[in-house]
Amino acid sequence: MNLVQFKTAHGGRAVAVVEGGELRVVDRATTVYGLALAAVAAGEGLEKVVAERLSDQTEDYEAVIAEKRLLTPLDHPDPAHLLVTGTGLTHLGSAATRDAMHVVEPEKLTDSMKMFKMGIEGGKPAQGEIGVQPEWFYKGDGGSIVPPEAALDYPGFAEDGGEEPEICGLYLIGPDGTPWRLGFALGNEYSDHVTERVNYLWLAHSKLRTSSFGPELRIGALPDRVEGTSSILRDGKTLWSKPFVSGEDAMSHTLANLEHHHFKYDFFRRPGDVHVHYFGTATLSFADGIKAQPGDVFEIQAEPFGRPLRNPLGEKREDRPVLVRDL
Repeated sequence: MNLVQFKTAHGGRAVAVVEGGELRVVDRATTVYGLALAAVAAGEGLEKVVAERLSDQTEDYEAVIAEKRLLTPLDHPDPAHLLVTGTGLTHLGSAATRDAMHVVEPEKLTDSMKMFKMGIEGGKPAQGEIGVQPEWFYKGDGGSIVPPEAALDYPGFAEDGGEEPEICGLYLIGPDGTPWRLGFALGNEYSDHVTERVNYLWLAHSKLRTSSFGPELRIGALPDRVEGTSSILRDGKTLWSKPFVSGEDAMSHTLANLEHHHFKYDFFRRPGDVHVHYFGTATLSFADGIKAQPGDVFEIQAEPFGRPLRNPLGEKREDRPVLVRDL
């Protein structure tokens, strides 16, 4: 079952189940967040709660997309209580791209390659055991997320704006501090790879950007292997396109290990919070020498997730000093 959130024609909000070209509206629900809270309270699965509330009302999916009424498939009433984070060097092949950015002495392993090797050797522990921790980064709160079809922000201080086709896990923290996984979505963990390339210690800066995920939330387990395509369109034509692979078969860590090393921190288990966590990628247009420009459209698609995630790159903003005043 795949869910979407969208704005109604009258300005309200709705949740719906994707049924081909139609969206079947869920009764008594305006947010997936509310449905998830109800599922936790009832001790039932999210899919069961949704199925019990399905209505006869439908919306045309293409019209919702064309009219830019899509929302991300999960959000929080207070954006400050939605945390956006991610892990890197988690996919087989991801180290080669990162390593090429930071090689100084070819005979020596970069820190990126060392981290990748740690994942290969200890990222898939036996059930019940704890594996090696991955690289981790923070991207922002709910205010950093843009919905599908909306433009990704291009700050004036950015050296680049590049796509990262990923799968993200979507989570709700229950009243007792238990993390509940609602499901998964396609994500564009949009980053600044030129800034990162200058020095890997600037990775944190390069990740503080907007991102987007959706348009559909896939309830249930992630397939062991997910095959998709990442593309950049310029003036309606394909500028660059490449397949990508995700899922545990293509990763150096288990999802359980990545989730443990995120939620092991007490302050990431605050009741009522929502977490969007990007799991990484091995495919970047930047690695092929592509530089996106304002107006280009990033398109990420993979069959289990339904419709593609599309976002244009916005116009680059002017860079001005931020003045801090004495109070």
